[in-house]
Formats: sequence, structure tokens, C-alpha cells
Amino acid sequence: MSLIKDLKWRYATKKYNAEKKVSEAEISKLKEAIQLAASSWGLQLYKILDVRNPETREQLKPHSWGQSQITDASHLLVFCSHNSVSDQDTDDYIALKAKIQGVKVEDLKGYGDFMKMKINEKSPNEVKSWTDKQTYIALGNALIACAEMKIDATPMEGFDAAKYDEILGLKEKGLFASVVLAVGYRHAEDDAAEQPKVRKSIETLFETYE
Repeated sequence: MSLIKDLKWRYATKKYNAEKKVSEAEISKLKEAIQLAASSWGLQLYKILDVRNPETREQLKPHSWGQSQITDASHLLVFCSHNSVSDQDTDDYIALKAKIQGVKVEDLKGYGDFMKMKINEKSPNEVKSWTDKQTYIALGNALIACAEMKIDATPMEGFDAAKYDEILGLKEKGLFASVVLAVGYRHAEDDAAEQPKVRKSIETLFETYE
């Protein structure tokens, strides 16, 4: 299974080759892989910012524990989650579903009403936790896609989310920064590339109930 080999190849890259860039064609494939991620009810309650402005990335670096990946990686993707979920979000999804699948919006009304009811039962904190989890599913797709394309990637939680929200104007967009993904190509001097992957054994990680 080539996927297993690809996953064994990948690691959280510590040092990037700042001179080597990921092609636009490969970035387009990566974005499509993220777009196709599983999502609760298909709502996709997140947005991914492709931060290319060097000055903005320099601004973000000190609020990311000074990690060099922020500025040296070819691309920097900031995965942002919705702060809240409105009935309009559901209506927009139902309209899109009806258009793509060739059905009438009225025929999906019951489904949409059920979605709204279950979402509105959640507290504001539960909503943020839920949207955050959905965003991480999209991140998982990104990591797997990068591994298959032999593009290095570093998922990063070591950053000041409030500062990211401020610098990127996320609050005004109804979003908050969940996780960052640096994408590019490893530097020849990145010692972490040669370190054995540390994972629990299959026997430890899984328990079978029969």
C-alpha cells in the first residue's frame, strides 16, 4: 500500500529550504484535497487562508514561538474555524446541495430544519469546539495529500491564536485561527528528517472488542 509508505516518509519538518517553492499546480491539488475532506453535514464550517505576503508572515512569526517554518516554508496555510453557525449557513448549504444534486430546495426543508434544530441546541462554546474539530479533519486531508505528493508539511499549534486573529482580521470575518500548516520542501540540514518516527505500537493503540 503506497499510502503507508508515504505516511512513513512524512514528518513534521523543522527546517525548510526557503529557495524551493511548491508549484501552483501542486498547490491547486492540495486545495482540492482539502475541499474534499469529510465534514459534518457537509457544512464545511471553516476557511483556509493562503498567506503569501512576506510582510504578514514576518508579523506572524514572533507570535508563533519564533519558528522559522512560518517565513521559510513555500506556503503558509492558516486553518480558521467559524465562531458561530447561523441558520443562514444551513440555508446556504441546502441551496448548494439542491443545485448540485438537481433537487428542489423545498424537498430538503425537513433535513435543513433538523440540522438547524440540532445546531441551535449547542451552546456557543460547544459550537466553537464542534467547528474546530471539523477544521482538523480538513487538516488531516492536507497532511495525507502532501505526503502522497512528496511535499513536506508541518502542522503547528504553537502560536498565539488571538494575535493571529488580530493580524489577519479574523474576528471581523466571524473566524478564529485553529491550526497552521507550513508547506514546502525540507532543508538538507534538517536533522529531524533522519530521526526514527516515534509511534505507539498497533497492539498498544488498538483494542479489539469481540
